[in-house]
Amino acid sequence: MNLDMPVVVYKPSTTASLPAIVRTRGGATLDPSADVWSYRDGVTRVLIDFANTHALSAQMQHALKAVLIWYAENSSPSHLVNMYSRIQHLVRFLATNRPTLIENITAIDLLNYKSSLTGDVAWYLTNLSGFLTRWHRLALKGVTDDAFAALEALRLRGNAKGVAVMTMDPILGPFTSIEQEQIQSALNQAFANGMVSEGSYLLAWLFMALGQRPAQYAALKVCDISAVLVDGETHYTLKVPRVKQRNAEPRSQLKERPLIPLLGKPLLEYAQRIRQQFGSLLPDPGYAPLFPMSRVRKWALGYEFHQTAELLSQNLARTLEQLEVRSERTGDRLNISPIRFRRTFGTRAAQEGHGELVIAELLDHTDTQNVGVYVAAVPEIAARIDRAVAMQMAPLAQAFKGILIKNESEAIRGNDPSSRILDPRIDRSMKPMGSCGQHSFCSFNAPLACYTCNNFQPWLDGPHEAVLSHLLEKREQLLATTDQRMAAVNDRTVLAVAEVIQLCREAQEQSEANHG
Repeated sequence: MNLDMPVVVYKPSTTASLPAIVRTRGGATLDPSADVWSYRDGVTRVLIDFANTHALSAQMQHALKAVLIWYAENSSPSHLVNMYSRIQHLVRFLATNRPTLIENITAIDLLNYKSSLTGDVAWYLTNLSGFLTRWHRLALKGVTDDAFAALEALRLRGNAKGVAVMTMDPILGPFTSIEQEQIQSALNQAFANGMVSEGSYLLAWLFMALGQRPAQYAALKVCDISAVLVDGETHYTLKVPRVKQRNAEPRSQLKERPLIPLLGKPLLEYAQRIRQQFGSLLPDPGYAPLFPMSRVRKWALGYEFHQTAELLSQNLARTLEQLEVRSERTGDRLNISPIRFRRTFGTRAAQEGHGELVIAELLDHTDTQNVGVYVAAVPEIAARIDRAVAMQMAPLAQAFKGILIKNESEAIRGNDPSSRILDPRIDRSMKPMGSCGQHSFCSFNAPLACYTCNNFQPWLDGPHEAVLSHLLEKREQLLATTDQRMAAVNDRTVLAVAEVIQLCREAQEQSEANHG
């Protein structure tokens, strides 16, 4: 934040009382004298409970509210909440070392606090320094002159950026290609089975396709999705609010993002149904939220029925957690969160050869200071999969979704020769890999797509080793002639085939043991 920004509305003094009503930068109103500030500002819920800073004296509480008023009027609501969280952490630390109420914050306090910050919270004082500096510059009692001088003199450590991306952290970092494909496959299957609502399904795909922030999706309205016909071809566009820029409110700027027809068409049809649902609830149903709340709560003016960014994130996480997708790296259930989709999007853009300016544009950053990590991380992302690695990773990935059968007689469509899955390019003996249990037409590429399909029934004596050899040879060819991303396009299938080979081996060993 620019500390030299002029105060817009409220100019506190050491003796002035708080105003009766404060209007935030986004247009929300609040009563600053209340013990709890609770309101909706755009798509952000603000909740500040001053009981959490009860260790401050009455004068310090008054000054703290005055500073927070400045932030409410000049900053985003998320930044306001973040600053309160940081000052709350400082107050808790100071309260443990003082038997009486806190009357001021001194240089010694800050030095002691700084020395207490280690590990993941080492950057807290850096984040808080702007707030304390603003407090002092507003001529409010509470931050002493020596504390202000210390803030200017201290070399403060910033928040470590890009660690999760650089290390491909399995909890917070980007998803691997296999993990992303596992999510997509499980999501599609869950939606087809009625386990996931249409809105949640499309929202999850938007996170994967565009890599935007939760607040941007929370601010979307049905009028933001559109389609135009150009030379007989339909082009779909989504206008995405630029919520993190220095705007008065989330939708003051919109950026057009193209959508592929596979996502754009169902999203437009879904938006039209939402428009109809809100026909009697809003003067203009075109301004209905694209992803509305499931039940009535408080909302900000102009954002009626909108979810908050926090609620939208929680709902998405709950939706995807029930898919129980597992990582081929850890064998554990994937931690799926909006930030991981965003980091995956940036990582893939770098893998495709895009530079920092393009990645910043795709992620809607105003500069490139936070996107260089994606470009720098590309050499660390490359991975090789050979037969030994595939056999080791297969049990963890659980990419195979079908059921192993002894022979065609056990197949769902055992009396239908057209259900046999075979490919002379892979096995010239024309021996089937298995049977298809689906009765409707399938347009996917058999037999490679079969191994990750729920309807596939591989035969115990099928030529699965030949399929694995074919895939690994193709991978090596692509790696030599194209790039790592193209070479990895069938990695999930590789793991599924490897798992089938292991299941066949286990079944044969069990059979031999039973007849031994």
